[in-house]
Amino acid sequence: MKTCPFSAEPPAPSSSWLYLLERFDVGVVHIDRELRVVGMNDFARRSLPVQEKLPFGKIVTTFHPEAARAKLKFLLGQAECPVNNAPPMTLMINIPDRVLLIKVSKMGDAQAATIGYTLVFYDITDVVSHKVEGAPALGAEGVERRRLRKIPTIKKNRVLLVDVPSVSFIRSEGHYTWVHTSQGSQFCNLNIGDLESRLDPQLFLRVHRSYIVNLSQVDEIVRDDGRMTLRMMGTTPVDIPVSRTSAPHLMEQLGLGDGVALPTRP
Repeated sequence: MKTCPFSAEPPAPSSSWLYLLERFDVGVVHIDRELRVVGMNDFARRSLPVQEKLPFGKIVTTFHPEAARAKLKFLLGQAECPVNNAPPMTLMINIPDRVLLIKVSKMGDAQAATIGYTLVFYDITDVVSHKVEGAPALGAEGVERRRLRKIPTIKKNRVLLVDVPSVSFIRSEGHYTWVHTSQGSQFCNLNIGDLESRLDPQLFLRVHRSYIVNLSQVDEIVRDDGRMTLRMMGTTPVDIPVSRTSAPHLMEQLGLGDGVALPTRP
C-alpha cells in the first residue's frame, strides 16, 4: 500500500492555533462501505454544497473537486491500513475557496469487519489565510480570493503550520509537495498548483513545473550552457532549475533587464 513520505527533520514546537480547534465547529460525514454518503451533521450541511451536489447516496469522491479526488481516495485507503492514527489530509476546495483539514476513521462491526467510514473535518481557512484586498472575486458567487499566510504540513501525524515568509522554496512530488525552510523540509499534501494560486505572486514565483521560489531568498542567479539556475540562501547551497519559459518573467520580477550579464558556473 502506498505511504506518505515524511521529513526526517525534528518537529517544530506546537502551534497555539491547535487550541483553536477546541472552539471550531466540526463537520462529520458518514460513508458506507461502498463509499456512498449516507449522512452528515448540520455543520457539514452548511459548509458543503449539498444543494448543488446532492451527495446523499453518491460516491464520496464525486462530492469533491477533481483535483482533490485522488487525495481523498488515498486518505480512505489509509483508513484501511492496519496502523493507528493515519495522517490527516489537508484539502483546498472552492466551496468557496476553503481550506479543510480532514481525518477519516474506519468503522467496524462486532467482528471488526468494515461497515463504513466517518469523515471528520475542520475548516481552517481563517487560520491559514487572509482575504486579498482589491483582488477579483472567484466564480459567479463572487467569492473573495484568499492568500495563504501559513502552509499546513504534516509531521508524524501532527499538523504543523509553516509561516509563509520563512519558506525558501517549494518542491513538487506528484500530487504533493515539500516545503523547504532554513529548518529543513516538511511534507505537504497540497499540490504545487494549490499553493501557487494562493501565494503572493510578487514574492513567490513558479520558476519550473516542480519548483516555486521565494524571490527574497534568492542568493545567486547563474547561467550554465544556456540554462539558468537559482542558488537559494542557507548554510547548504541549493540550486533550483529555471525553465526557459519562466526565465523572462523571473528577470522581470527581479528588476533585471535582458542586457544584464549573469555569472556562469565555473
